[in-house]
Amino acid sequence: MSGAVLEELRITGLGVIDDTTLPLTCGMNVITGETGAGKTMVVTGLGLLFGGRADAARVRSEPGRAVVDGCLRLTGDLASAVLSRLVDAGAEPDHDGTLLLSRTVTVEGRSRAHVGGRSVPVSVLSEVGEQVVAVHGQSDQLRLLRPAEQRGALDRFAGPAHEKLLAFYRETYLHWRQVADDLADRRRNARERSQEADLLRLGLDEITRVDPQPGEDEALRAEAQRLEHAEGLRTAAQLAYQSIAGGAEAGDDSPDVTGLLGSARRTLAAQSTVDHQLGDLEGRLAEAATLVSDVAAELAGYLAGLDADPARLQALHERRAALRGLTRKYADDVDGVIAWAERAGNRLGELDTSDELLEELDRERQRLAGEVAELAGQVSASRREAAERFAAEVTAELTGLAMPHARIEVAVLPKPAGRSEPSLPIGGTETGVGPDGADEVELRLLAHPGAPSLPLQKGASGGELSRVMLAIEVVFAGVGGPPTLVFDEVDAGVGGRAAVEIGRRLARLARRHQVLVVTHLPQVAAFADRHLVVAKDTGGAVTTSGVRVVEDTERARELARMLAGLPDSDLGIAHAEELLAVAAREKRPTPG
Repeated sequence: MSGAVLEELRITGLGVIDDTTLPLTCGMNVITGETGAGKTMVVTGLGLLFGGRADAARVRSEPGRAVVDGCLRLTGDLASAVLSRLVDAGAEPDHDGTLLLSRTVTVEGRSRAHVGGRSVPVSVLSEVGEQVVAVHGQSDQLRLLRPAEQRGALDRFAGPAHEKLLAFYRETYLHWRQVADDLADRRRNARERSQEADLLRLGLDEITRVDPQPGEDEALRAEAQRLEHAEGLRTAAQLAYQSIAGGAEAGDDSPDVTGLLGSARRTLAAQSTVDHQLGDLEGRLAEAATLVSDVAAELAGYLAGLDADPARLQALHERRAALRGLTRKYADDVDGVIAWAERAGNRLGELDTSDELLEELDRERQRLAGEVAELAGQVSASRREAAERFAAEVTAELTGLAMPHARIEVAVLPKPAGRSEPSLPIGGTETGVGPDGADEVELRLLAHPGAPSLPLQKGASGGELSRVMLAIEVVFAGVGGPPTLVFDEVDAGVGGRAAVEIGRRLARLARRHQVLVVTHLPQVAAFADRHLVVAKDTGGAVTTSGVRVVEDTERARELARMLAGLPDSDLGIAHAEELLAVAAREKRPTPG
């Protein structure tokens, strides 16, 4: 078993549960208890932990908030995918591969979520839940009765090759709709597009005439500043140069820096043989002299190139005025003006309504429509092939669930044309197409030979529907899906041999998945790897419930209570022990 295991669940202040902890195992976990003890609150707590809707009415008035904490251990590829998303959300998973999740709901209806001790949006818990856990109860059965859910279930069963084909179809379909929508918009809004294009061209023409260059406004500003202050700059540079290199204007009695450095070097060099420390200082003065000589050369070059050019200054003022004219209209600076021009050029391409472009788009639309129709046909054929396999496998499971004469059919039908979605000719018939293909998928049940083939919601009773859902889940177990499966009384309306078969199949699921089952059937509970009992405490002023693990004699007593309502009956306990022995034999792996 790999992927994810919920190792512990703690629930505080939710419904009748005051404070309890459920230690869970990686196999089959069964939760039992008397009616009203709070078994459903365990499933409700799981739903909250994984981002479910918060119901403030279920929060106990004392302490005024419900808290659900969970310890989730992640492994394999699922760990990489989940942890990557959580790190993006700011959470910090533990280094040992465990993940601490928490959800708090107050009596006022406020809700908070934490992962790894960090606050995260509740939607992050929902994303984790979608990958980690699948809850099956009466409401979840109803969800699977929706056509879109049935189509999605069939696509998952069909396998990786089908999903790859479906992904390619969706990509092509999206491209087709983008081209078709673009063409329709250009035709519908030709006048508005033409007016917008004219305004953009005026702006582009003005910018093209000025031809601004990147960073030009700053470069011109700096150059103009130098020309405007040329005399002061020349004086400063001249004085600095004379101080360093000397000159006639400095006077014969004013030694220059170069001469002083040379004199100092010679003085130290004369004594460097006596003390090497003076030799080191003389070397550093040599470096300083070289640097001063470089500065003197650069100052000389600066003075040679510094010229008060009134004509150049006038040209600079005119160019800067032209650039300011652009920045007043299009952006804050020249670089922004250039970026505006680039965007405007791109937008002009989008606004094109020329006959040539419209014809080109129409040809592309027709080409893509042909590809979509071809791929939709391939997706339909793949679904029909998978539907036969899926129906056969679920039907085989129903035989083992005491429905030997029942048969499942999976109808893959073309979508009728003329609805909100576009349509294309597929296989010679005009068919509606959407992002998921051109098919409507419907699960049908033939309850017995001669019975009509009816949709599940019409052809199955409550107990039959529970068994069909379980059969589907057993089939899905072979093709992946969430690693943790929760069944909330899906065995309602079932008894006898069918109950034993449900227990056997849940135990089979538990070989590859973590399974949590809330049940009232002892035949199912006997197959558990861990048996937890929810018990009421009516001793105080307020009724509360807690959860405990039962083993050996305690477990037999709980099964006896479930069998006959008499936990202390010797006959009931003997029957329970027999049931446990049968389940233990059934759970042993078959040789080979």
